[in-house]
Order: sequence, then structure tokens, then C-alpha cells
Amino acid sequence: MKQPSNKRLRAVRSADELARLTAEFDRENVVDEFHALSPASRRRWTNVKRKPGRPRKGRGVKVISVSVERTLLARSDAVARRMGVTRAGLIERGLKAILAAQGE
Repeated sequence: MKQPSNKRLRAVRSADELARLTAEFDRENVVDEFHALSPASRRRWTNVKRKPGRPRKGRGVKVISVSVERTLLARSDAVARRMGVTRAGLIERGLKAILAAQGE
């Protein structure tokens, strides 16, 4: 659920209401009230803290550099676009098809 912005909070609340709602943040030594996270809370915190990235496929991916003739690359990009897949996805499908045909 999205948190209301400060502008909206100030517009909806009176000054007295806002002071009452934020009074807990005016205290000192709030750090004394902190405690160690439970294992479940630690897992949630770790997941929240994790930076976004590419999802793992199988055992991960390896980026490679491959030389491809320009017209072949243009044709393959057009096919990938028509199929609704990425260039890498098209190459992956082709490699899997060849490996399957070879019995591997």
C-alpha cells in the first residue's frame, strides 16, 4: 500500500492532529527500544534490502561476445521481434534446438 505524501498528510490533518501523530518521534534515546531481529524478520529485511537484478535462470547466465554477420543479425532481430522474444532468447532457443537434435 502506498504511503500518503507529506503534502497530502499536511492538507488533511490539522496542526494539533499532526503534532499528536508525530509526538513519538520527538523523544530522545529511542535507540534503547530497539532489539535484535527475529530470524523471520531478518529474512524479510534481507529480501527488502536486496538490490534488484536479473532473475537467475538455471545455474545463472554467462555473458559472451559472438561475431555475427550484419545481415544475419538484422534478419534474426526481425524474427525475434515477430516472435516477441529478445535476441538472447532467440539464440537460446536455437542452441537448445540444435543440442536436442544432436541428442544432448
